[in-house]
Amino acid sequence: MKLAIVILNWNGANLLKNYLPTVLEYSKGAAIYVIDNASTDESVEILKKEFPEVSVVINDANYGFAGGYNVGLKSIKADYYCLLNSDVEVTKNWLEPILKGFKEIPEAKIIQPKILDLKKKDHFEYAGAGGGFIDKLGYPFCRGRIFQALEEDKGQYNDVTEIFWATGACMFIKSDVFWELNGFDTDYFAHQEEVDLCWRAKNNSHKVYYIGGSKIYHLGGSTLSNMNPKKTFLNFRNSLYSITKNLPRRKAFPIIFYRLILDGIAAVRFLFQLKPNHFLAIFKAHLSFYSNFSKIYRKREKANFILNYYPVTSIVWAHFVHQVKNFNILVKD
Repeated sequence: MKLAIVILNWNGANLLKNYLPTVLEYSKGAAIYVIDNASTDESVEILKKEFPEVSVVINDANYGFAGGYNVGLKSIKADYYCLLNSDVEVTKNWLEPILKGFKEIPEAKIIQPKILDLKKKDHFEYAGAGGGFIDKLGYPFCRGRIFQALEEDKGQYNDVTEIFWATGACMFIKSDVFWELNGFDTDYFAHQEEVDLCWRAKNNSHKVYYIGGSKIYHLGGSTLSNMNPKKTFLNFRNSLYSITKNLPRRKAFPIIFYRLILDGIAAVRFLFQLKPNHFLAIFKAHLSFYSNFSKIYRKREKANFILNYYPVTSIVWAHFVHQVKNFNILVKD
């Protein structure tokens, strides 16, 4: 079982210096790579000088998260990839539960560990937390994180369970499955491409799992903060992309209609919060979705379309109307 831990980097020299040492210390037996997305800082020089044991793959341009991995992974041979953010601190024995999971659960093709907050280590982190799900309207959320509400880690998600999507901050995936799916969709550029990848994997009869016996700490927001308007644009647009691509027409079009209405409400809410840039980001996300609709629609998989949602109609309604902030108190339909 050959494992390659692959870190995508773009102008993250300081992150590499701070967090790569823990990856090297606690990942014995794995090959470690950094794919550099045409950085203009001293990243490559630091890697060659301070981390000679790390293999460096240099992309000729900044292809974003999706394209950066697609291009760089072509030159990396392994049975399994661990796609790991550069702002992650791993822990002792973090790999063993994951590798055991692949051996004991043969249907598991993608696995995510527990993601905790590096700045507040007893709490879950925004990107992935205790495993990702979606509601009936296609909104993604996590165990341990509903929108900006983050739970304290009390061992409530120390289990092994099937999930809908695994975070791109730390995703283990069988290499043959990654290439069977043609990798990430580069039209996403960044954000929610992992939701789409996992959705396509499930449409092709693969399963995604969470293993809480493995944990890492994620800094988060090192490229784009959670409240950056560009991130708002990408999240709103890319979520609509995923629904368009991965659901049968009879389900996709009604959901898109409801989502556009709810997005409009979210935009107005941003105005009342005096965040006009986020209002504009949603408006631009919709324009981008409309202009690219035909292209995205043609990418629809010829497979068994599934939703396989968590049995709650709307996580938006649950959180913003009923003030639900904890996954375990969601009222199932």
